[in-house]
Amino acid sequence: MAPAHPSRSPAKYMVVRDYLRSLIDQGLGVGCPIPSERELCETFSVSRMTVRQAIDTLVVDGVLERHQGKGTFVAPPKVDLQLRLTSFSEEMRRRGMRPTSRIVIAETIPASPTVADALEVQAGSDVHHLRRVRMADDVPMAIEENWVPAHLVPDLLTDADTRSIYAALTSHDMRPDWGEDVIEACLINAADATLLQVEENSAGLFITRRTYRGDVAVDFSYSLFRADRYTLWVPVASPRPTLTSPAYSGPSGAVPTPLPLKERIND
Repeated sequence: MAPAHPSRSPAKYMVVRDYLRSLIDQGLGVGCPIPSERELCETFSVSRMTVRQAIDTLVVDGVLERHQGKGTFVAPPKVDLQLRLTSFSEEMRRRGMRPTSRIVIAETIPASPTVADALEVQAGSDVHHLRRVRMADDVPMAIEENWVPAHLVPDLLTDADTRSIYAALTSHDMRPDWGEDVIEACLINAADATLLQVEENSAGLFITRRTYRGDVAVDFSYSLFRADRYTLWVPVASPRPTLTSPAYSGPSGAVPTPLPLKERIND
């Protein structure tokens, strides 16, 4: 009698997919090309559509990446982005990578209404404004834009290309001890894509953050991460009372809807 649930052979594309994974596991390094579609078709006696399905699966998983007109290559491993109060430099060093920055903007300016509201200061107050491309092992990973009340860290812009904002805050006894994030998916525009060395309209991860020292807002930031180099890792636990910043609550205590992404960037 035949078994009630006979085992089935894996789909053809899965065989090709697993073969490509095995090549990577056995030493096919980052940036190396995979066998051509033609080779894979001949090796496994399958159609080109089947091969493309296998490759597409690995591209979606971030294992492979396509380069227009060049071919398909082994992708760099993604960095897990855990939401915690550490600087970019600290996170990259923790992963054994060398962090560097390239300054796009470093200035002291009057706070716009949006920035003033986020930092709980008067509109027009002096704030330090930094926009930097953050790199790990010389690869652009993110664009960070920060606003810090100038009176808290007067010397923040000194050596801004090598100095961590959190380190500067710590030196003035203002290292943040809590904060809040708003996380959104986005498409990377042409200007930011150039800075990050990715294609225009590539997927990105956009994080708006405010950090506090006690009840003092010390930093307001926008961070745009390359989605092809990051996965978001968020630990979860049993529900507890919600922690809401007073600055996010209106007179009635309701939490207003955040501004649309475009409006926040262009403020």
